[in-house]
Amino acid sequence: MKLLAVMGSPHGMAGNTGQLLEALVEAAKGAGAQVDLFCLSDMDIKPCRGCGACHKTGECVIQDDFAQVKKALLEADGIVLASPNYIFSVSAQMKAMMDRCSCPIHCQALDGRYGAAVVTSGGGGEDEVADYAQRFLRAMGCWTVGGAGATAWQLADEGGKKEALQRAAELGRSLVQAISRKRTFPEQAEERTAFQERIRELIVIHKEEWPYEFAWWQNVGSGH
Repeated sequence: MKLLAVMGSPHGMAGNTGQLLEALVEAAKGAGAQVDLFCLSDMDIKPCRGCGACHKTGECVIQDDFAQVKKALLEADGIVLASPNYIFSVSAQMKAMMDRCSCPIHCQALDGRYGAAVVTSGGGGEDEVADYAQRFLRAMGCWTVGGAGATAWQLADEGGKKEALQRAAELGRSLVQAISRKRTFPEQAEERTAFQERIRELIVIHKEEWPYEFAWWQNVGSGH
């Protein structure tokens, strides 16, 4: 079983988000998973240009480290997105990576995989951002197992830190268990079906402009 942890904090693993992600990663490893870790702050991932080339060919024209991230996403059984709460959303580093996933989203590239989120904040709002990160993963086709969050003041308190790290570790074990058991989440099924139908209809409308994605839905995607 292979997990991919994507760290979106500009502090890498040295900050508060890194503490939570490390607890999740170690628990997942203890449960038998292999975990690869990408720190986006150490990578060159430029913002999406909105050129639409990926819809035509399946490949992004920007030459940077996104291709490495995309390859790892496609090879993973489970994905964990970790980010601080920066003004009610994920970090700029994480958002840039997400925005580059337009074609993978259109092609449901992570269909049947599993995801989770880890988020920290200065003073609240981490659950909202974790929900957003998980919604992104579901848009890629994942089943999501939950999020783990904490505020900076919780992590500065010995008791609060212990509890937060335990939650993150439990999330790591739950993610591994869901993958092992091929668990499905009925409460996510309606959203999943509606989004796939929405994307399919959008691609049919743009079939002349988006030949790669139209061909994908005519072939691989026909089973959705």
